[in-house]
Amino acid sequence: MALHCSRTCRKYLLHLAQENVEFRLPEIKALLSLSGVQFTLDENFDEKSPFWVLSNVSEEDVRNVMKRTVCAKSVFELWGHGRTHQELQLSLKNYPTENMVPYLKSDSTYKINVYTFNKTVIHQERIQKIDTLEFLPFSGKVNLKNPDHVFCLLENYGSDPNRIPEDPFYVYFGRWIADGQRDLIRSFSVKKRHFIGNTSMDAGLSFIMANHGKVKANDLVFDPFVGTGSLLVACAHFGSYVCGTDIDYNTIHGIGKASRKNQKWRGPDENIRANLRQYGAEKSYIDVLVSDASKNVWRTGSLFDAIITDPPYGIRESTRKTGSQKEMIKPPEDFNGESHVPVAKHLVINGRLVYWLPVYRPENILKGYKNVSLYNVRPHEVTHVTRRQVYVFQIALCRCFMSSRYKEEIIPQHPCLKLISNCEQTLSSHTSRRLVTMEKLKEFEDADGLAHLLHARFNPYQGHNSFREKYFSGLKKKTGKDEFKNTKKL
Repeated sequence: MALHCSRTCRKYLLHLAQENVEFRLPEIKALLSLSGVQFTLDENFDEKSPFWVLSNVSEEDVRNVMKRTVCAKSVFELWGHGRTHQELQLSLKNYPTENMVPYLKSDSTYKINVYTFNKTVIHQERIQKIDTLEFLPFSGKVNLKNPDHVFCLLENYGSDPNRIPEDPFYVYFGRWIADGQRDLIRSFSVKKRHFIGNTSMDAGLSFIMANHGKVKANDLVFDPFVGTGSLLVACAHFGSYVCGTDIDYNTIHGIGKASRKNQKWRGPDENIRANLRQYGAEKSYIDVLVSDASKNVWRTGSLFDAIITDPPYGIRESTRKTGSQKEMIKPPEDFNGESHVPVAKHLVINGRLVYWLPVYRPENILKGYKNVSLYNVRPHEVTHVTRRQVYVFQIALCRCFMSSRYKEEIIPQHPCLKLISNCEQTLSSHTSRRLVTMEKLKEFEDADGLAHLLHARFNPYQGHNSFREKYFSGLKKKTGKDEFKNTKKL
């Protein structure tokens, strides 16, 4: 009963970092679900806001979230909030006194911080804002260095640095509970890592992927494209056992040319195991194998609690297959390959697959045209000859744009897997990658291997095979320009 009351009677304010914005909600949802709690949307919820109000959770729940999250900075027990300071004061006066009393006793010390998002205020203004809270029944002494309790007044001035309002859009006041794990981004930085490669995953994204995959202690996590083991390091930090495969013999064995500046060859102890040893997680390391991911090497059965990986895009490191060309039998032209079958077979029920999907983004292709203004020209505003050129040029661009524009349908589906989240990270003006998280719902059956032949939504993704070609050749720009040149002959 007490736990139920703590989850329904109190609300908590989550202060989030304004980076990797699309990844924040799936991470918080995943971490709450580890405590058996469902994320409840507030009526004024704004996914892009730096402040979220959590309800139907307990203090223990939010503390567990803050032990792992790298997207959130801090969490507070919310005592009051409003659009103005007057509304805030009214909200604070209506907050149950019995919830305040344990932290306002005369034998305790406290301090009040002022945080303003998107605006800098001088020290004197901060003092004035704190003085407006003098009606609160604080009985203890102020201690700025080592207080027993920390309170915070938070003001949100919006996200536009060029239009900062005089007064905040919203204000909050609450008791600080815990900070997130943003320090992991710095302490696990690739710059400080013993063994790195050209495609080593950023530390922050590695921990986000581990959280999306709901990795926890004693789980078995597999990375089929392990590389230098950045994802294994993040998963091992949360207590899981890790293993992986990669086709690159030199990377697996830590030999060959180094990726660091001013270093020609890798050292004798540059390998994945050394990375885990560096962070005190060597006991979680099982092993890594030289293996071709296109050829399944695992026995049938549910083996892994999570599969977390960053497949090669063929940009900085080219894709490869093992074996001789003689061994490779080309499939017939009408062959439809299986989709997600190894994952569906080897994940446990409720296990998660987290991976990156590269996407070519022709939405910004118009920036590459010298005659881009023609795209916005209205045909009735030009002469008859030019009008025909405009029509043809616009049609060519539309065909080019629609043929490879990202659609939700290109995400591979499987009857055993449910799509949980799909977040985009922009890489350049014309490329991005999407972090896809899926969860296994049921055991694999033989009929599931060819489910895409029966239903179109289970079609495997086909666009990744041409991603490398589009990236290097600028295929869409070239096609659009060629079609525009042809209009001059009309």
